Amino acid sequence: MDNIREVHIGNAIKAKLREQGRTSAWLARQIPCTPNHLYKIYSKSSINTDLLIRISKLLEYNFFEEFIQKG
Repeated sequence: MDNIREVHIGNAIKAKLREQGRTSAWLARQIPCTPNHLYKIYSKSSINTDLLIRISKLLEYNFFEEFIQKG
């Protein structure tokens, strides 16, 4: 289990969204949730796996890989 690292998933989601040039309003509509709920997601270091799967599909990025230490 040495290859698992701690990740603040909310920060990772926000960074990927910014990298893709998408807005929080866009993601909130897609999930769907309110913008306030999305900002709460950003502040969390962990979230429900079903929600993380949905966000991963929407952003076409496997956030689960963030937890695997490479190398």
